[in-house]
Amino acid sequence: MEKPTVALVYQAVQALYHDPDPAGKERASVWLGELQRSMYAWEMADQLLQLKQDVESCYFAAQTMKMKIQMSFFELPPETHIALRDSLLSHIQSLKDLSPIIVTQLALAIADLALQMASWKGCVHTLIEKYSNDVSSMTFLIEILTVLPEEVHSRSLRIGANRRTEIIEDLAYYSSTVVTLLMTCVEKSGSNEKMLIKVFRCLGSWFNLGVLDSNFMANNQLLMVLFQVLQRDETSTNLHEAASDCVCSALYAIENVDTHMPLALQLFQGVLTLETAYHMAVAREDLDKVLNYCRIFTELCETFLETTVRSPGQGMGDLRTLELLLICAGHPQYEVVEISFNFWYRLGENLYKTNDPALHGIFRPYIQRLLHGLARHCQLDPDHEGIPEDTDDFGEFRMRVSDLVKDVIFLVGSMECFSQLYSTLKEGNPPWEVTEAVLFIMAAIAKSVDPENNPTLTEVLEQVVLLPETVHIAVRYTSIELVGEMSEVVDRNPRFLDPVLNYLMKGLREKTLASVAAKAIHNICSVCRDHMAQHFQGLLDIARALDSFALTTEAAVGLLKGTALVLARLPLEKIAECLSDLCAVQVMALKKLLSQDPRNGKAADPTVWLDRLAVIFRHTNPIVENGQTHPCQKVIQEIWPVLSETLNTHQADNRIVERCCRCLRFAVRCVGKGSASLLQPLVTQMVSVYQVYPHSCFLYLGSILVDEYGMEEGCRQGLLDMLQALCMPTFQLLEQTNGLRNHPDTVDDLFRLATRFVQRSPITLLSSGIIVHIIQCAIAATTLDHRDANCSVMKFVRDLIHTGVSNDHEDDFDLRKQLIGQAMGQHGQQLVTQLMHTCCFCLPPYTLPDVAEVLWEIMVFDRPTFCRWLESALKGLPKETSGGAVTVTHKQLTDFHKQVTR
Repeated sequence: MEKPTVALVYQAVQALYHDPDPAGKERASVWLGELQRSMYAWEMADQLLQLKQDVESCYFAAQTMKMKIQMSFFELPPETHIALRDSLLSHIQSLKDLSPIIVTQLALAIADLALQMASWKGCVHTLIEKYSNDVSSMTFLIEILTVLPEEVHSRSLRIGANRRTEIIEDLAYYSSTVVTLLMTCVEKSGSNEKMLIKVFRCLGSWFNLGVLDSNFMANNQLLMVLFQVLQRDETSTNLHEAASDCVCSALYAIENVDTHMPLALQLFQGVLTLETAYHMAVAREDLDKVLNYCRIFTELCETFLETTVRSPGQGMGDLRTLELLLICAGHPQYEVVEISFNFWYRLGENLYKTNDPALHGIFRPYIQRLLHGLARHCQLDPDHEGIPEDTDDFGEFRMRVSDLVKDVIFLVGSMECFSQLYSTLKEGNPPWEVTEAVLFIMAAIAKSVDPENNPTLTEVLEQVVLLPETVHIAVRYTSIELVGEMSEVVDRNPRFLDPVLNYLMKGLREKTLASVAAKAIHNICSVCRDHMAQHFQGLLDIARALDSFALTTEAAVGLLKGTALVLARLPLEKIAECLSDLCAVQVMALKKLLSQDPRNGKAADPTVWLDRLAVIFRHTNPIVENGQTHPCQKVIQEIWPVLSETLNTHQADNRIVERCCRCLRFAVRCVGKGSASLLQPLVTQMVSVYQVYPHSCFLYLGSILVDEYGMEEGCRQGLLDMLQALCMPTFQLLEQTNGLRNHPDTVDDLFRLATRFVQRSPITLLSSGIIVHIIQCAIAATTLDHRDANCSVMKFVRDLIHTGVSNDHEDDFDLRKQLIGQAMGQHGQQLVTQLMHTCCFCLPPYTLPDVAEVLWEIMVFDRPTFCRWLESALKGLPKETSGGAVTVTHKQLTDFHKQVTR
């Protein structure tokens, strides 16, 4: 791009915000994006801020400045840094009254500059000295001091650990000065609400960084102000939220309670004083404040969790903290109790690990009261019509309750709780919404109750299947869910199988209950496979008439899964015929779709039928002895032509091709070596379609074929030809600009395929010409920041090198070692250099263990050479940032080298 004039940039910003034509807006947006990436952006942004024409142009300029400093600071020569700093400080001062969002963007720019500009020593001190005596500068000074600690751990800055440590030490040194400044602000501004909100936000930011001195803070007046604001009934919503956020940050900062004793005690006592204020907020029906108090109480409990478990009832293990949460659980709005769920999970986990019955006894009454409250919160409205909704907010809340109950039930005892719940139904005559909620909680814990000789469970099952059809539909819905969860009981008591199936069949025939009944039948089939064999004909009848029931896609597939699981338990001689019957409906449907004239050039969507076939193949896994023909082989051979034609018809549609490949994958897995006759035609078709439409699922399907047939001598050359034919279009795709980033699925599936080859037939791959290109592609792809793709690449490189390390007493070990030695001789240095660069500059921390595994294998393969490669890679790393900070010292490099190689 050529250097634009300021007038032109201003015109583009105007178009971005005000052009009535969307195409004009889009053009302006693209052009401004290009400007922001260019070197001219620095000067243009600076000039727009000086001109101060309007909010929009100043906001664009401030945002551009922030972005350039974050992403492109290296573009500026070091001698310009001081001028940039002075210019930004002058802009923020002159624009402070124009708009708060501009002040925030400029504050971020200044903070990001301070973090990267090593020559700006003691920036906090400089800023406070320069602006603290001028009341009008206070707003932007506090804004800078708020965002500065927040930016220290920003991923986009990549300032390096040395610089970050230096900054954190610097901020810790000046933290008391900042807190004193904030207190002075509060004293000067009196009850100015906007200023108080800014002060609390700033204080919270410093708490979050973890640099405030806890002795200094424990005796600080600011803490008193914070709790006074939270205790006052007339505090506004915004101020209340800011104060609550700040207290939560403070509690989070002292999580390691023992090292922050004085402050921990002040916060502990301060929060306990808020109970009255909570009740006041409840009385005033001020839900925002109620939620804030509940957040504070939960954070208090989380912070003192270990203390509470270690010394319950003593000192800061005071159980009044749990009382506060149970008071919140009593609030009529379910959103309030939901805030505390994470704490109850953690408490349950902690107590489960300590496994001390006496300790469990102390906490049991609290969990009982919690469960009681949760059961009440799960009740639907008395005037609710129809079944319980799963997908709305309340439905999601009930699912979270179900998960929580499963996690803490061990403290109360599943059987005891189940019996108590059942007795409330048996002895009373509660309204329908109470019955439904009790059944819902019973369904959550049914699986954790021991089904052996359990009269209560059998009685519950007996009673539930006798429920009349006149009860509320939601009660019937949840009772069907409960029956599905009790499939273990049915398995131990087969006499219930018929009444249970009759009950579920009634549900299956009703529109609103069909899907939940299908899910319950699927559960019964999964657990009672042997008992269900006698009912196979009934299941087959259901499967044939599947579309006459009002089922969701998921429920229909679940029913077929259940049917396939039972099918696999039939005598071998019956399986082929029954499988053919089960597949016939789907095959007929696919044939019918293929025979139709494609309307307006588009063939009808076959995915429903492909998914159903896939689930049948996936779960029909009979036990076949060696030498016996697989009963499913014949059926799959008969179905292949239909699948092949479907694949051809829809070859341009990635979604449908993916479903075809998935279906074929499970068919191949189902019969294993029995699918040999499909190998030739399947590979031929995959390769020919892939040349035109490179869908990555073909690479995945190829990896399945290599896994099944790679050990077969007669198949290896054919599979290698397949790999080479698939690699050519793949490399073309990945070599495009941003090809790796734009096609992570292709990278993932390509290296799954290559890894399968390494595992099944390493010599075939290592002796071929294609291996050099695959290794080069892997080295390039190590920089890819995509979880699955990166994992596949690292696994391929690791497994490849490992084949030359693991002497598994196979005859070909020496040849493997020699071939890996040649590959490493060619690519080793480049690989190690790239991996070090990738770790420092491209990958998120969670990928590093995979990189470590690769480096470990290289070192085990050839330690002396690896030591040289690593030294060379480390020497090539940049030692200083563009802002003049030392990223790594010589000693750190030699220490690292020693640690890795020793």
